[in-house]
Amino acid sequence: MSFDSDELRLFDEALAHLRAGFDGLPPADASVDYARLREALMAAAERMRDNFPYHHPLYVGQMLKPPHPVARLAYQLAMHVNPNNHALDGGRASSAMEKEAVADIARMVGWETHLGHLCGGGTVANFEALWVARELAPRKAVAASAQAHYTHARWSGVLSVPFVSIDVDAHGRMDVNALLRTLERGDVGTVVATLGTTAAGAVDPLPEILALAREYHARVHVDAAYGGYFALAGNLEPATRAAFDAMRDADSIVIDPHKHGLQPYGCGCVLYRDPSVGRFYRHDSPYTYFTSNELHLGEISLECSRPGASAVALWTTMRMLPLERGGEFARGLERGREAALELCVALRDDGRFAPLFPPELDIVVWVVRAQTASQASARAREAFDAAARRDLHLALATFPRTMAEPCGAVQEWDSSEVVCLRACVMKPEHREWIPEIVKRLCASL
Repeated sequence: MSFDSDELRLFDEALAHLRAGFDGLPPADASVDYARLREALMAAAERMRDNFPYHHPLYVGQMLKPPHPVARLAYQLAMHVNPNNHALDGGRASSAMEKEAVADIARMVGWETHLGHLCGGGTVANFEALWVARELAPRKAVAASAQAHYTHARWSGVLSVPFVSIDVDAHGRMDVNALLRTLERGDVGTVVATLGTTAAGAVDPLPEILALAREYHARVHVDAAYGGYFALAGNLEPATRAAFDAMRDADSIVIDPHKHGLQPYGCGCVLYRDPSVGRFYRHDSPYTYFTSNELHLGEISLECSRPGASAVALWTTMRMLPLERGGEFARGLERGREAALELCVALRDDGRFAPLFPPELDIVVWVVRAQTASQASARAREAFDAAARRDLHLALATFPRTMAEPCGAVQEWDSSEVVCLRACVMKPEHREWIPEIVKRLCASL
């Protein structure tokens, strides 16, 4: 995705409009040594060339989705003011834009009433949700699947809360029977359901998890940092659709706009169904909360200073691409899923590869066929390196035998796990690039 001259002309027009709002002030422009500025900027451009082409469709490795041009432009526009969304006196317009954007995300999952805010990313957002859960259920454990993001175990340790790992099924989804056995112990206060694991894109069976958690009086936190926006997609399998439809019954939800929301890093969002949990955030800051009796976002977040530019970029993107089923934004998600399905079929048709299972969202994982698990791992690493030499950038991920064995790619299990190849086909243009991706992959083995 390029940053072309047409975009720059739009930016100049928007910047002139912004500056006109402050025309009544006396001039106070700081002098800039443009020769030194150019030297520093060109040095940065040179250093930034030492990167993988994250923006290009041939990069399918990690979850790196380029910000939409409107997000980049709006972020840069806001940086000319550099608002701070901790308190209204530091980010008056951007705080209002954040509240509106967060309310739209809440409506996407079915909540008209909520408490929520933006934060530095899914890691911080999950921390806040688990912290609130701890306050509501002191000394009770957090339970998450063995394929859940590692932050849940890490934050449980930080919060001095016991953590329980729940077994998964062959598709990487939480095993509800294993969850039941854990809940029967009576010491679990919060169950984390993942809607889109970062390793394989698996979606936990949220309706069943909710039913069990309610029976045993446990909260349910939904980690949808990666998958949350797929609530808008119209081409999900029925069980996956049911999981996203059930989000409205969860207690808290995390969604990352900087993953599928087309935003720059870092931009995460935490939502609570019950606004009264705001009482746990309550604190006083007499030198920042003095300008208004309205809610300051710093009063409902653990972070203090936060970039108002993130809120401006998100609000502007959602104005151009509303969060609505059947809309342009939703169609982009659907194209990514279509690309994943097409890639899965192409891999299955090639006798050298075996997908672990059909993708639920837009992540595809496959084993390189071999006699033994260790040989399959070695062949995956070789293909990974060879593909990179052909400018196709994949990812490697390790999965347990219980998840990899059903695909039949390995004859002898001399290891309890196997290294797989993994692709995140999350860019809307990936569907058109699948033939080229498959061509370069097949030439790499």
